[in-house]
Amino acid sequence: MTWWPVLLGLLVLYLPSYWDMANGIWNSEEHAHGPIVLIVTLYLLWSKRAVLAEAEHPHPVLGWALLLLGLLVYAVGRSQEIMLLEAGSQIPVLIGTLLITLGMRPVRALWFALFFLLFILPLPGFIIDAATMPLKQHISEIAETILYFFGYPVARSGVVLSVGPYQLLVADACSGLHSMFSLSAMGLLYLYLMEHKNWLRNAIVIASILPIAFAANIGRVMLLVLVTYHLGDAAGQGFLHDFAGVLLFVIGLLLLFALDGFLGLFLKSTMDRKS
Repeated sequence: MTWWPVLLGLLVLYLPSYWDMANGIWNSEEHAHGPIVLIVTLYLLWSKRAVLAEAEHPHPVLGWALLLLGLLVYAVGRSQEIMLLEAGSQIPVLIGTLLITLGMRPVRALWFALFFLLFILPLPGFIIDAATMPLKQHISEIAETILYFFGYPVARSGVVLSVGPYQLLVADACSGLHSMFSLSAMGLLYLYLMEHKNWLRNAIVIASILPIAFAANIGRVMLLVLVTYHLGDAAGQGFLHDFAGVLLFVIGLLLLFALDGFLGLFLKSTMDRKS
């Protein structure tokens, strides 16, 4: 019963924020992972709910500092319609509330759930602007090189690929930036749930997330070029356009799992030889 006022306060603050995201950015392909992140975070918090009954030594000074900072950030984000600040403020608000009421132990126990909330935030505009064009450029170059090697009549002008009578613009969604972001979320969640003790295995899997996402988006662009070339522009811009993004994300996730399984076999056999 002690937590009902806290939960009520959090709902009053952030239910409108989640409503705005559900009717706004979550409807776009770039932020479609948002509801998944929310559901996973709620599950992680629920699975660790026992720590909410384990009061330690409260840290009121640090807790109130973080809580007030979070509320200030929320006020700025809500009043100026900056979703990055509005939704991001819940992390210091939650940490501050835990420190005031229960101390540091619950914060340590819930660290991953609190960290995972970062993936619900929209990427800052300056990161999108700085990374999107170089990524599109590299993806276009590599896709053109591979398709030309296999004999397809493909040419490139900037980020526009010409194949036969068709021209395809490599749009921002094909840059791979948002798929890197969402694949990073799923990859880190996977490692957290697996609880591997081998730091080298974890490090290799984490380091492979971005290259796998980049390669998957090259495959996505190549697939759309091939569909357009063989089936026409309507097929390339229709259902298959959106389905290709989902398919390549799933393939990227499966590649990540396969790499982790291979590393498990290799590192295990190496450790057995050493012992």
